[in-house]
Amino acid sequence: MTRKAILACMFAGVSLVATPAMAGEIYGGIYAHAVDTPFTLDTQESGTDIQAGYRLDPVGGPLRLQPYVFGSVNSDGGTDFIGAGISRKFSLGPVYVRPGVGLVVHNAPSTRVNPDTGYRTDLGSRVLFEPEIAVGTQIAPRLTVEASWVHISNARLFDSQQNPGIDMIGVRANLHL
Repeated sequence: MTRKAILACMFAGVSLVATPAMAGEIYGGIYAHAVDTPFTLDTQESGTDIQAGYRLDPVGGPLRLQPYVFGSVNSDGGTDFIGAGISRKFSLGPVYVRPGVGLVVHNAPSTRVNPDTGYRTDLGSRVLFEPEIAVGTQIAPRLTVEASWVHISNARLFDSQQNPGIDMIGVRANLHL
């Protein structure tokens, strides 16, 4: 999937579903790409990610799950991806926690090896799991901000030999429509 195709899907998807009649919320943020955490290996990628997405209003009765679609584009030509998932917002007084899980499709190389270590750093499969967690607060009647962590990897389910993963940490704003 090319970078232009990912950008087109990202913005077309958000603009098609983000209409006042559907409500929900649009969101966007900026993230540090390929942050070194215990969940990843060095993929030798860097840069900044721009992410944009749309969350539907909560569904599922008392579960209050929010389905979402989103996309992420890397500034340095690293891994871009689009995906969908579900999240749930838990209020904790003036702040909230929002865990989520989804699936993404990415455009990283199908084979990549770190020349310094000899380790394979490709992501092992084209489809990856996307767990995330955010901590946020409301700053205006329809606006919230969140610090969030987004992880993509195959959890060794699609390829038992390969799973370096990529972590992104950043901030995003959410506008309730």
